[in-house]
Amino acid sequence: MTLDETGPVPDFKLENVAVGPDPFSLSALPDDVEFAVLFFQRDHYCTNCRQQVRTLADRIDAFHDRNAEVVSIVPEPAERVAEWQDRYDLPYPLLADPDATAGEAYDQPVRFGVLGRFSDFLGRMPEVVIVDRRGAASRIAYVHQGSSTFDRPDVDEILSELDALTAERDGADG
Repeated sequence: MTLDETGPVPDFKLENVAVGPDPFSLSALPDDVEFAVLFFQRDHYCTNCRQQVRTLADRIDAFHDRNAEVVSIVPEPAERVAEWQDRYDLPYPLLADPDATAGEAYDQPVRFGVLGRFSDFLGRMPEVVIVDRRGAASRIAYVHQGSSTFDRPDVDEILSELDALTAERDGADG
């Protein structure tokens, strides 16, 4: 499945165990947040995911300088996701998606067919989506669907995408 970059942006309402509104939804973000950068994680135990959320925390100011909000979504119950917050004190929304409803709405890749859908640990892969909230309607501006637990863009790649989106708008305005 491929996320439709021309269709409506799927909204969701999920429990937030970190900073920001609880429950969290894209539609409730403040108007001055131009971009929502959604990081769909594999699961609670994924060491690459744990490293990524810490790296995002270290670089949060670079996202905020670009009017972007980082949102990390974990397909686990809130109690388990809250362990990450207790351990890492993340400065951005950390959402529990126990039924993987947001992951499904955004076509988070899953490997190993039925077995992968049955067990997030075996099948769910990382995904990054940038939602451009500028204009009359939000749009999907960027999608990276990982093919393995290691296949995820680094922070500088995502920041470059945000810069390109801003330059694209500034070029259209000028």
